Amino acid sequence: MAKFRFRLSTLRKLRATHRDEMRGKLAEALQAKDILQRQLADLKIELHNLQTTRRKAFEGSASNVNQLLETQRYHSVLRAQETTMEAQVDLLVAEVQRRRQAVTEANREVLILDNLEKRQLEANKLKRQNSEIKEFDEIAARRKEATDTWA
Repeated sequence: MAKFRFRLSTLRKLRATHRDEMRGKLAEALQAKDILQRQLADLKIELHNLQTTRRKAFEGSASNVNQLLETQRYHSVLRAQETTMEAQVDLLVAEVQRRRQAVTEANREVLILDNLEKRQLEANKLKRQNSEIKEFDEIAARRKEATDTWA
């Protein structure tokens, strides 16, 4: 009997490659989200420090109006950056979720083929065993026939 060969092995390899590509894209999106979240955290720290500096400037008796205006403008710029970055993080979170779903789907497609291969391998194994049993039965029948003719 011929050796077992899974006919869909090429398709399985293609789907596994696709799954691996999806995993790579997911990793890229996660990395981008992490980087952006770290930058956003740094920006929030800078905003907090700026707020502290502004409070101290107001506490002093001689306030420098130009310095206060500059810190106010800088604060506005930082707030705009914060808003933009938060929107980008939200987009990346949605993209990460979409890519996770794609990885899950690609993994499911590979697992389906893996399970099909296992079932076919088991069916082939059972078929081989039945074939061997038939051969042994035939050998036993011939031997019995031969011993009966000699007896």
